Amino acid sequence: MRSPVKLKLNMSSSVALPALLLSALLAPAAAGPASAFAAAPPGSDAPPAESRGVLAAARAAAAAGIAFGACPAVERLPAPVECGTVRVPLDYADPAGASIPLTVSRVRASGPAADRQGALVYNPGGPGASSTYFPLAAPLPAWHRIAAAYDLVGYAPRGVGRSAPVSCQDPADRAKGPTLAPTVPSEVFKQERTARARTYAKGCAERTGAALRHYHSLNNARDLEVLRAALGEPKLTYLGASYGTYFGALYATLFPHRVRRMVFDAPVNPAPRQIWYVNNLDQSLAFERRWTDFRTWAAKHDAVYGLGTTAAEVAENYEKARAELAAAPAGGRVGPGQLHAAMLQALYDDRFWAARAGALGAYLKGDPKPLVAQAAPEPPARTDTTENGDTEAVGSDPGNAAAVYTAVECNDAPWPEDFALWDRDNTRLAGLAPFETWDNVWANLPCAYWKAPRQTPLDVRTGVGVLPPVLILAAERDAAAPYEGARELQRRLWGAALVTERDAGTHGIGGGPNACVNGYLERYLLRGTLPAEDGAEGGTPVRRASCAPHPEPDPVSLERAAKLRHPSDLPGQGVTARLGAGR
Repeated sequence: MRSPVKLKLNMSSSVALPALLLSALLAPAAAGPASAFAAAPPGSDAPPAESRGVLAAARAAAAAGIAFGACPAVERLPAPVECGTVRVPLDYADPAGASIPLTVSRVRASGPAADRQGALVYNPGGPGASSTYFPLAAPLPAWHRIAAAYDLVGYAPRGVGRSAPVSCQDPADRAKGPTLAPTVPSEVFKQERTARARTYAKGCAERTGAALRHYHSLNNARDLEVLRAALGEPKLTYLGASYGTYFGALYATLFPHRVRRMVFDAPVNPAPRQIWYVNNLDQSLAFERRWTDFRTWAAKHDAVYGLGTTAAEVAENYEKARAELAAAPAGGRVGPGQLHAAMLQALYDDRFWAARAGALGAYLKGDPKPLVAQAAPEPPARTDTTENGDTEAVGSDPGNAAAVYTAVECNDAPWPEDFALWDRDNTRLAGLAPFETWDNVWANLPCAYWKAPRQTPLDVRTGVGVLPPVLILAAERDAAAPYEGARELQRRLWGAALVTERDAGTHGIGGGPNACVNGYLERYLLRGTLPAEDGAEGGTPVRRASCAPHPEPDPVSLERAAKLRHPSDLPGQGVTARLGAGR
């Protein structure tokens, strides 16, 4: 899966081929060298050593609790938000060995003590995203009733931010732009990118050391159990988005008796064979459809943006901009790669479309400033030295997010180790879905050269009455987490309810602009209410509901749109897109 901090481009008209059909299409090419990967057997419950380690760590965390206090300045979280840390084992098979700190943030429930329902823990996905900002959602209209009943708790998972950060690359070595992003990469370009992937994988091993093997989704699920205990909660109430749904589902499978309520927003497909190579193929195809959605919308508003009156004309103008940027990068910093990364980020949330369309139209008319403002690479995070001599990042660090993303996904499952297989699969896929395909390859290719031990994906599944009913939220045209993933998760978690935002594609819809979706979310968290059963499939109760899509974004002036650099700048933004989580 992909976070929007790393991506690319092209054009195509509508692609109607569903993701699962694409997987079948690619099966013959994957049959030979990839057969062991493609048929990776489902995992089983945690080995006894890890199981005992989780139990010991949770008991210790429950006894120690979390000493909340004023948040360090680096977190940029004002009162009444409080911060603290919980320590978790680096290796759950050795709970008495090395431990690492996880940064935790909290704002207490604002309602009467008698009405408090506990802590609501949130994870926005990634892998590599932090939710320490989550308590800031408390006063927002979509959250204030939930925040009256729950402590809102965010945290930085292992490897992220100040939580024992993973590093794979010296900041000075990171590409800052301008960069190219060819739709049809040459053999020379492929060789350069495979060499870069080898170097990056080697850097992860050298800079993070022996600890690298312990950054994976199963440990993220175990950490969540320790966090629950440290918060003093007998059972967990959890909201996970994007990748956060995956290790949330692992938690539900490993610790179903510890679940109170769980919300899975924009779920990734948890089937073991999907983790993670096939999920990325499916995602690349889904982004092609979403790219068509954007171009169709921009064409409706040609009078505002001047990008063309058809989706095909918008694509032609986009290609024109790419060619011009390749020849003369805007501001010396924005090339085709930066343009494409910015555009792909906007496909995570349609309320970002006006900003991108306005900047692209202005660039083609001779004004590159809005595009530079929106697409230029962010400067690397500054580091400060603490009183005990540790270093910590000041501000967001895309390098850290990319390192955690890589470590977790590479550690989680087997990957093809022969680039010829990647090349064959993705060359075929790019013929259908050129927009994201090759950038998705380059983002994940370090996994082909990974030396740390791989996990076997756990078979996410619960039986009758094992898990309390959970709520799944999904947008029908979500590209980052294709809709089939939500349907698969519902099939695997007995009694789960699925709420669908029809004909919409924002990635992460809880707390966003759709009042219907937010109503289901609020009723579930406050009262445990789920959509009514509408039948049964194979003995499994089926709970489904749907909401009409939120309105299409209004075309706004360039002056207003140019102020929006990141989805978090959008008023009323759903918390799941606050950091542009991508999975």
